[in-house]
Order: sequence, then C-alpha cells, then structure tokens
Amino acid sequence: MSISQPGLPVLRPRIVVMGGGTGLSVMLRGLKEKPLDITAIVTVADDGGSSGILRDELKMPPPGDIRNVLTALADVEPLMSEMLKYRFQKGEGLAGHSLGNLILAAMTDISGDFVTAVRELSRVFAVRGAVLPAAEQAVILHAEMEDGTIVTGESKIPEAGKRIKRIFLEPDHVEPLPEAVRAIQEADAILIGPGSLYTSLLPNLLVPKLVDAILTSRAPRLFVCNVMTQPGETDNYTVSDHLEAIYEHVGHRLFDYVLVNNEPIPLKVQKRYAEKGAKPVNLDAEKVESLGYKIIADKLVMYGTYLRHDADQLSHHIYEQVKKHILAKG
Repeated sequence: MSISQPGLPVLRPRIVVMGGGTGLSVMLRGLKEKPLDITAIVTVADDGGSSGILRDELKMPPPGDIRNVLTALADVEPLMSEMLKYRFQKGEGLAGHSLGNLILAAMTDISGDFVTAVRELSRVFAVRGAVLPAAEQAVILHAEMEDGTIVTGESKIPEAGKRIKRIFLEPDHVEPLPEAVRAIQEADAILIGPGSLYTSLLPNLLVPKLVDAILTSRAPRLFVCNVMTQPGETDNYTVSDHLEAIYEHVGHRLFDYVLVNNEPIPLKVQKRYAEKGAKPVNLDAEKVESLGYKIIADKLVMYGTYLRHDADQLSHHIYEQVKKHILAKG
C-alpha cells in the first residue's frame, strides 16, 4: 500500500536509482511494483558489443544499459519485453545487435537527440518512472592500474587482469542532464547499485554535479553491495573495500545505509563462480560500521543459472527505509 497518514493525501515517494548493468535492471523489476515514483539515472560509458558499435558508427550515447532499464520498468506484455531484449544471431552487420538497441538508435535519428528518444520510448512502452542517461554525451572510461598503466574503454578494463587504482572520464568535466540533478535534489531516497563497481557505478559518481546533489540531499542514501566479486574489477574485495573505493574517488562518504546479503552461498554455486575467478563478497561488518555506515543485512539472493539479487526482498528493505524517512518528516 502507499504511504499515508490520516487526513493527508496518499504519497508516492520519489526515489532515484543510479547505476547500470544487469543488477540494476533486476532490482528495478522489484521496485516498480512498489508505490514509488522512480527515476533511474543510467551510465553512458559502455563501449562493448552492440552498444559500442552503435556508439561509434552513429555517434550516439551507448543504448544498452538504457534499453535494459526501459525494459525492466516497462508496463508491457512479456512477449514485448522479450522482443526488446532479442539479439539477432544472423545477418551481416545485424548479428549481435539487440532489437531494443536498434529501436533506440532509430528513435534518436528521428527525434534528433538521445534524451528525447529515451523520453519518447518511455511513453510508448508505458515505463513506470523516468529513465535518464547520466549525460547527453557518451563518455570514455579510463582506468589507471596500480602498476601505472592506463587502460581505455569500459569493456577492456576488466580484461586487463590488473588491480585498479582509479578510474577517470574523458571529457574530464561532464555536464549531467538538468533533469537528473533536479531528480536527486527532490528525491525522498537515493539508491546506488548493484552493478560493476568501476564500470557501472563509479562513472555516474564522477559527474561532479550529480555527486554534489547527492551530498547536499537530506534523503536517505543507500548502497546495494554486490553479492559476488567481479574478476578484473573487485577481486578479493570485501564490502568495506567497495565503500572505500567510492570514497577515494569522490572524497566523501556518500551513503547512510549499506544493503548486503548475509545468506551463505551454497558451495556448489561458489565452485561454479570460482571457475571464473569470482567469490562471495565478505561482509566485514565491524570495519563497515567503523566507517560510519549502517548495515541492513538479509537473505538478498536468488539461485538460478546465475546468482541474482532477490528483487522482491531487496525492494522491501528499500521501501521500508523510504517509509521511515517520509513518516519522520511528518
């Protein structure tokens, strides 16, 4: 049910969710079932696969992460959702492209700009909320490794096989969409994650005006930590390692709460991930709390071919924090 008090109108709290990749889309499928006004701010650093090709050939922001979020929030029949995700297997120049990416590219050409294309497709697909790219332009992601080498390109960074010291954007001063800044300023809660730490989450947080808006917000700020480490990005990282990496990049403690999974991962599942170099992210609770964060821990995973966050359980905890904030404001 919606948040309400006797004699007051029903409220739909405004929540801003920032990130990219599969984890964000999974979580949004749960959040859209809650009585929330959702704004998703999505990274534009992707340079691999279909997105990378369209980005280079059409000089547009990469559509892949945006398409995933649109699909997650769309109020359409399952068949339509599957169609948007469909990836062509054959055809010279067509193989590897997803239909949703091509539709976004076509709408960008028709409307004249990417932001308008996303807005129009959101209307066509009855998206529950607003989907905004973090910036109107594509950005190039660079990583400085601990050995001093520089790796360029979001898709190439995890493949380098080296420990990341820092990442940075090109251009070095990216202007965010004014709508994105305004959404953060008006939010009743701000949520970052889950997703690849260096290639999906931090690119958004390196946009100065977005971080400034987060820092000045009085809304609860929540970080959803990944369940498993990511080879080439967060090898052997604990929960506190994720938080300290963000602190080192933005120079401030951004979050009030950290949502983490505390359900032991079955050994057979761990073994499957270990073959790819991944393992469960260890919750070093004392260290996390000593850094000033409040921990919300629960069973937040589902098991299938891959581990996924339990969208229902995750959205329940997020919604509870939003309710507490709204009711405390009176």
